[in-house]
Amino acid sequence: MTAPRHDSATPVRDDGLAGRVAVITGGASGIGKALAISFARAGTLSVLGHYPEDPHDVRKAVNEVEAAGGQAVAVDVDVRDPHRTDALAQAAVDHYGRLDIAVAAAGILRRAPLIELSDQAWEDMLSVDLTGVLRTFRSAARVMTGPGAMVAISSIAGGVYGWEDHAHYAAAKSGVLGLCRSLAVELAPRHIRVNCVIPGLIESPQSLDPVNSLGPQGLADAGRLIPAGRVGTADEAARAIRFLAGDDAAYITGQQLVVDGGLTVRWPS
Repeated sequence: MTAPRHDSATPVRDDGLAGRVAVITGGASGIGKALAISFARAGTLSVLGHYPEDPHDVRKAVNEVEAAGGQAVAVDVDVRDPHRTDALAQAAVDHYGRLDIAVAAAGILRRAPLIELSDQAWEDMLSVDLTGVLRTFRSAARVMTGPGAMVAISSIAGGVYGWEDHAHYAAAKSGVLGLCRSLAVELAPRHIRVNCVIPGLIESPQSLDPVNSLGPQGLADAGRLIPAGRVGTADEAARAIRFLAGDDAAYITGQQLVVDGGLTVRWPS
């Protein structure tokens, strides 16, 4: 079964997103890049945060955003450094005059059995995949002056299931849920909504890594277990984030949206 096609020519209702400004960490590839393109179709301006040592060329992401009719600027960011996340948020104000949406899509994935899991590996994972979300949202909250939306990316690993050899990853992704719930309560008086997307098995550079994740064959095998009959696309996960960032989700905050093709509700067989 193939995924439905949604290319740059596909019209998208703007959901009040036209003219809004978003920062996206992890914007050079995967769900982050797909989201920037999806935002472009809705008229949202993007600041793409990318890690300088990421092998994916963020200029290609900017070009794809522009090809979709949008605008984007790229900014170096390391979410382990609060000064860099502050600079990312400020870049939105400097380039576009405001910041309305913050999406924490940066993340790392490393395989490590418990007996081999060092304190340093644990701390590195949490610094990017959990505390990096905190830093991104904290920096954004400092410059947001009106109603806004924040969306973090968790995972079914930790958000729903456990995953052997990935305890540090699952712990970080589980922590993202609690972080978003608490920030949703704290920021509600400022009319800033905070939600979380829990992707299932999504084809991305991260999941295609055969060393630290499932790899191409593992994804193909897993797709046969999913009620939808396939793994998801980065664009499908991105459109769920776009929904939570837009006006159709105006009364939704502190929630988790699972995007998994039915995987987590399938009866074990």
